[in-house]
Amino acid sequence: MDRLAFARAQMGMSLAFHIVFAAIGIALPLAIFVVEGLFLWSGEQHYLRLARRWAKVTGLLFAIGAISGTALSFELGLLWPKYMQVMGAAVGQAFGLEGFAFFIEGIFIGLYLYGWRRLKPVTHWLCAGVIALSGAASGALVLAVNAWMQLPVGFKMDAAGKVISTDPSAIFRTYAWVVMSIHSTLACYEAVPLLMAGIYAMALLKGRRDAYCRSAMLVCMSIGGIAAILQPMSGDAIAKFVYRTQPAKFAAMEAEFETRTHAPMHLGGFPDLKARTDRDSIEIPDLLSFLAAHDFSARVTGLNDIPQALWPNVRVVHWAFDLMAVCGTIIAIATIIFWVEFAVRRQRVFEIRTVLWMLVIVGPLGLVALEAGWFVTELGRQPWIIQGIMLTKDAVTPSAQVPFVFFAFALLYVSLAVIVILLIRRGKYAPGAESVEVLR
Repeated sequence: MDRLAFARAQMGMSLAFHIVFAAIGIALPLAIFVVEGLFLWSGEQHYLRLARRWAKVTGLLFAIGAISGTALSFELGLLWPKYMQVMGAAVGQAFGLEGFAFFIEGIFIGLYLYGWRRLKPVTHWLCAGVIALSGAASGALVLAVNAWMQLPVGFKMDAAGKVISTDPSAIFRTYAWVVMSIHSTLACYEAVPLLMAGIYAMALLKGRRDAYCRSAMLVCMSIGGIAAILQPMSGDAIAKFVYRTQPAKFAAMEAEFETRTHAPMHLGGFPDLKARTDRDSIEIPDLLSFLAAHDFSARVTGLNDIPQALWPNVRVVHWAFDLMAVCGTIIAIATIIFWVEFAVRRQRVFEIRTVLWMLVIVGPLGLVALEAGWFVTELGRQPWIIQGIMLTKDAVTPSAQVPFVFFAFALLYVSLAVIVILLIRRGKYAPGAESVEVLR
């Protein structure tokens, strides 16, 4: 592996690790806000126990996410100094705004964790609301930088490549930021609650039949289910944005080599770069054109009309896109099945082992789709680090120490993963280990 390959591998590893904690920081506070609100409304103690349990997990994973996020900021400066020069001048203020949202989230997590007996019940509940809002805002604000990398706007550069004028708020006025923020936030609201629903489904399969597990599953399936149903609409908006602005990425997502109208959608298959075809794929006539522009006769630019030096990794992007779409479809179907069964059988649904096993199996697919979606977003933009402005190979550091930095940060992430697993396996953060004392 050369210096560029090590740098890209490190960023991929770091983002894949950090995005899990970012998703939890966005989605879990909303679930806490809901269950504590249900406790205040109903007085049922199991809702309070859920709020306390999930708050402990939030505190733990917020700390780990802060470490991995800080490491990411160091990596950007160490590995991509030329990119940072342009990004910092053009849209770096978005990082500053994200920092404010992050600090607000951290402050109110502290108030929430230490305010159980010190704050009035409604005030304490509203703190959870602030955490949920600031977590979502933090994710949306940092997405502004990524949206700018896909659609760089609001700045001018001189002949030497130096930013000479900038409008850092321009990205917030673009369709790119809106659709990417909505899609990413919905992905978090889908992935994390459905994973939690799978965990509580396993607890029910092991014999727990109490209101604690049943209520946890209903809350998680409500949040995750709503997001799962809305997600295809935001995905459709994203696809149309990519079609209009990043033809190479759009063609790679579907392994479409030929420029044509009535373009078919390719499901699966093995992209053959020499023969320039997607071998053994299932083709659905006209569907790619419809996905691109809601027009079955829309013209889709194929990879053959794009210089091969500007192609992303077609195979990985295509397979990641298919994986994301398949996972999302399975999740949506499973969600509908669960709520139909609940509407018909009510509380007896928690005794149907096939439904519970379905949730256990489907639970992790949200995170799989989340990771696959980021592979499509980031690898699909290659070879550009800033679309149409700067190539990734031109932004990498000239330092020969990149392999050392890669292994050092890999050790950091492995250590953090081990710490999380050990803390959760101790039982303090595991389902069922909570105190049942009446706290108010």
